[in-house]
Amino acid sequence: MKTSFPRKEDFIDGTRPRQWWVVDAEGQILGRLATRIAHLLRGKHKPCYSGHVDTGDFVIVLNAGKVVVTGEKEHMKMYYRHTGYPGGIKSLRFEEMREKKPEMLVRKAVKGMMAKNALNRNALDRLKIYTTDEHPHQAQQPQILTV
Repeated sequence: MKTSFPRKEDFIDGTRPRQWWVVDAEGQILGRLATRIAHLLRGKHKPCYSGHVDTGDFVIVLNAGKVVVTGEKEHMKMYYRHTGYPGGIKSLRFEEMREKKPEMLVRKAVKGMMAKNALNRNALDRLKIYTTDEHPHQAQQPQILTV
C-alpha cells in the first residue's frame, strides 16, 4: 500500500478544492475561536494534512466585534504597534480596539495562534472577517461551523 502525500499543485488546479467555512463570532470566546479558525486555515482537520503543503480552507468570520473575552481582559488587555519612528509606539485597549477596528481583534488572535512561517502567512490571506452578519461569499456555498 502506497502513502500519497498532497502536492501544492493539487490545490491550485482544483484537484482537491478548498472548502469555505462560516463562523459566527457573536458571544464566542476570542482565544477558543482563534484556535479553531487557525486549525481550519492550516488544514489540520483534513486527513490529507501534511506539514510542508498548504492544505487549508477559507474561513469567513461574521460579527467580529461581538466576541467576548474572560476575566478582566476587556479592560486590561493591550494591543501594541509601532509606527517605525523613534518614540512611535501606539497602544489600544481591547475595548477601544473593538470600537475602532473589530476585525483586527480576530485577525491578531488567529495570527498569534499560527506558527510563524511562510505557509501560515499565506494562509491568513484566506481569512475573511466581517463586522456584520452578511458576507459577499454566497457563491462559494460555505458550510456553517459551530464552535
